[in-house]
Amino acid sequence: MAVSLHHIVVDAHDLPGLARFWCGVLDWKVLSEKPREVVIGPDEFAPTGICFMPVSDPKTVKNRLHFDLAPDDQAAEVERILALGARHADNGQSESASWVVLADPEGNEFCVLRPKESLTAFRGAS
Repeated sequence: MAVSLHHIVVDAHDLPGLARFWCGVLDWKVLSEKPREVVIGPDEFAPTGICFMPVSDPKTVKNRLHFDLAPDDQAAEVERILALGARHADNGQSESASWVVLADPEGNEFCVLRPKESLTAFRGAS
């Protein structure tokens, strides 16, 4: 049996707004926009996309799942993403952490890592 990851689903209050924020972060585009579902991705035939679905309850605790973004230039990307509407977030990380924790406009935490070499090795890591 073969299986692949199709969508990562994110609960949202403002589906179009949150979808457009993440399109700006990832340089993706809106692929489908319906009243109860907005799908984004790099293109219609990409292996994985993000699907935003409506939720009525407010976010109250730290995410159980979050995105780790690996840019070429961490500081520049943090500034760019903040300008898109993110904010700094504190999830208990130390001041010497090699990642920066941000939250999207609805409070979902995500990390901007230092540049990576692979899924398990980062540039400058010992």
